[in-house]
Amino acid sequence: MGVRGLDRGERAALLLNECQNNMINVEVAPQNPLAQLIHERGMVQKLAALAQACREAGVLVVHSTIAPRSDFVGTEATSLLLASLVKKKLVYQGTPGAEIHPALTPQEGDVVLNRVHGLAPFHGTELEWILRAEKVSTVIVTGVSTNVGVPGACLEATQRAFTAVVPEDCIAGSSTEIHDFQVKHTLPLLATVTSSEEIKQVLAARPAA
Repeated sequence: MGVRGLDRGERAALLLNECQNNMINVEVAPQNPLAQLIHERGMVQKLAALAQACREAGVLVVHSTIAPRSDFVGTEATSLLLASLVKKKLVYQGTPGAEIHPALTPQEGDVVLNRVHGLAPFHGTELEWILRAEKVSTVIVTGVSTNVGVPGACLEATQRAFTAVVPEDCIAGSSTEIHDFQVKHTLPLLATVTSSEEIKQVLAARPAA
């Protein structure tokens, strides 16, 4: 089975974007429509299974988080999203809301990169240099949100000459309408849109790492 970006044995990395409690955990953020939709779609379970399959195949797993300092120094309200982060003060370093969802807890060998500002994972982090040091050419982009973070990650990846692959069942947006629109109209321009099952099949068919 071929998945463009993975069909020629390309070295890949799995990126979990902002899979933090206040973003995706319905038990911590029950009023968050994004967390509600993730719960309904069973996204966390599918992503956890994909992450484990990647580890077993020797694919680097990277967790990208945003967690401002407790005094919010360096986090500027330069957009509505960042302004909301600063105003609500629900996600910052040391708080439960900023922690990675327990079902997606980083394992030995995983990489965790945090930033205090910006809306996409390459901003202000060593992500690019880690990927290049590991000879990665394809980034499997997962997490949230389909609104901004996921297309932003794909755009940042392609601008740095990485190929992006997006398993649609491992991403989510703030509404079904937004998610479906982005999956149909935006993401195909930036990435290969596929499923976690297709990716796992490709990885399983590769020689043991």
